[in-house]
Amino acid sequence: MKRLLTLLWFLAGCSFYFTCSPHQPYHADIIIYGGTSSAVSAAVQAVRMDHSVIIVCPDVHLGGLTAGGLGWTDGGNTSAIGGLAREFYGRVYEHYQNPEVWPWQDKNDYSNRGQGSKALNDEDKTGWVFEPHVAEAIFEDFINEYNIPVYRDEWLDRQSGVEKTEGRIGKMTMLSGKTFSGKIFIDATYEGDLMAAAGVSYHVGREANSVYGETWNGVQTGVLHHAHYFKSPVDPYIVSGDPSSGLLPRISDEPPGEYGSGDHRVQAYCYRMCLTDHPNNRVPFEKPEGYDPLQYELLLRVFDTGRRDYFQKFDPIPNRKTDTNNHGPFSTDNIGKNYDYPEASYEHRAEILKEHEIYQKGLMYFIANDERVPAEIQDEMKRWGLARDEFLDNGHWPHQIYVREARRMIGDYVMTEHDVLGTRKVPHPVGMGSYTLDSHNVQRYVKMDGYVQNEGDIGVKVPEPYQISYNSLTPKKEECQNLLVPVCVSCSHIAFGSIRMEPVFMILGQSAATAAVLAIEAECAVQDVEYDVLKEKLLIDKQRLASKSFFELTE
Repeated sequence: MKRLLTLLWFLAGCSFYFTCSPHQPYHADIIIYGGTSSAVSAAVQAVRMDHSVIIVCPDVHLGGLTAGGLGWTDGGNTSAIGGLAREFYGRVYEHYQNPEVWPWQDKNDYSNRGQGSKALNDEDKTGWVFEPHVAEAIFEDFINEYNIPVYRDEWLDRQSGVEKTEGRIGKMTMLSGKTFSGKIFIDATYEGDLMAAAGVSYHVGREANSVYGETWNGVQTGVLHHAHYFKSPVDPYIVSGDPSSGLLPRISDEPPGEYGSGDHRVQAYCYRMCLTDHPNNRVPFEKPEGYDPLQYELLLRVFDTGRRDYFQKFDPIPNRKTDTNNHGPFSTDNIGKNYDYPEASYEHRAEILKEHEIYQKGLMYFIANDERVPAEIQDEMKRWGLARDEFLDNGHWPHQIYVREARRMIGDYVMTEHDVLGTRKVPHPVGMGSYTLDSHNVQRYVKMDGYVQNEGDIGVKVPEPYQISYNSLTPKKEECQNLLVPVCVSCSHIAFGSIRMEPVFMILGQSAATAAVLAIEAECAVQDVEYDVLKEKLLIDKQRLASKSFFELTE
């Protein structure tokens, strides 16, 4: 706001020399809202197809989660990843061939493993595990190589900032007053803010299994996957055995809902921390402002059951660092504290993010310093700290929280578990996914027997790579004819649990931009793009649209 006032003052003072409006619209053929990996992929594809493009984003750093700590790629079957996404992972591989980029570790000492494929794969020259700053630099290289204009720290006016005429977005206005007009718009945000402001239908929360005839959607009480649940009885009350003493923090006092029913709840978020155990690059965990050890009392009771598997998701990335993810029944996932986030105002979202940050920083400090933590756990945690050479302008803390899901569009075609599990034919494929049907926990509640339990964690293996429909990227035609949505795609909660992987977002970003260009050239709605033409162009650009395309496109 201060920058805006300064700009207005300057222009007013110079009105004798300037007659144009300070908010004269910026224009390009394609306007992309968001700074995610999907946004960058879409922008590069647009330029490669000789069309103008502008990225407008609330982000300062580009790349979303890929550059925000998620360096242990959820690749699934990597043979299904093609196009610009595969080019990105090729650049990761090339980066780590330089001995000078290994200041904290000898390259030969790095454990070359990761997600069913070699982390740095010499066979196909791809790198699937990387440091956050490396990913961000690659995205910035793409931007610079293709001279893509990026307007950062620009926030959509979600109340009145989208102007539509006859079913088409004409322009969008930011809180700064800047306006951007284009022929096609792409919403590449994790939240779907442009989509929602444009009046497109969407859903937040879990659908009931009955809505789409699914099994793994809706409330999943009694279903226990992975290791993210309480394996032994744990008392939920402040005074053990005394319900009148009240529940410990971070346990809901609401009933979980009937199995298979829909609800408003959203799977848990966390920050994917980049930690290191190298003494010269380690920043010890500090006590955050607002720290309250009572918030972690439940974890002590987990340790009291004898559980010690706390460090299994300190996944190793190069240079003695980690991509640290949630593991166990009480970990970095801040269960139940994000339900408002998808629809919240910017101010309320900031409050939610701050609460997540304090919780997670406090958790690390608690484990490393509270004398009640078992010695073997505490001694191990003291070896770790934030990586000094990551996230330099944010106290070495990730700048992007893991928004595992927010809004999901409801288009003419809704991807469901039936598509992901291969039990129905997918129309008009424009990319592939292969990751497990994966949802993190959604709530923590008290069971009928009086003990605490988590609910919502799902992990169902996908039999083979599956196709993703172009029709899941387009809104209903009567709602908007020039918008594409490659992140908050039209799908059910549990289908999104597989689709929501960063490589897939890059794939769908590229495919969305390809369709955008074809819609511009044909002067048609995005829903009317001729699929055979789209498919031909995607295959030329090495997108993988079916399992056999892996063999067709491998040189």
